[in-house]
Amino acid sequence: QVQLVESGGGSVQAGGSRRLSCAASGYTFSDHCMGWFRQAPGKEREGVATIYTSGGHIYYLDSVRGRFSISLDTAKSTVYLQMNSLEPEDTAMYYCAARSSHSGGRCSGSPEYYNSWGQGTQVTVSS
Repeated sequence: QVQLVESGGGSVQAGGSRRLSCAASGYTFSDHCMGWFRQAPGKEREGVATIYTSGGHIYYLDSVRGRFSISLDTAKSTVYLQMNSLEPEDTAMYYCAARSSHSGGRCSGSPEYYNSWGQGTQVTVSS
């Protein structure tokens, strides 16, 4: 049973930083796509950053590139999202997701590609 547990959300002022963590269990961490997605009220879920656990290929949403950084700790089966220079527009529920059976290369930023999801952690950025 795949389980993804996010943590690290909270409230922060604009310009601040936050690090999200996603602890994965119940499956072999290698050869998977791991991703962070977000959904703001009234908006569609969008891919923020993705990473291939066996190759490190990384994708970033244009609006977060240079401010956010995705990384892995394979020993802990954990994926992180370091968020710097946060803006009010970054306010959303952030979800961790995993996709099994990835054949290699960059992982898609489309939510439809992922088959396991965490419960989400809220990030609120105030101006």
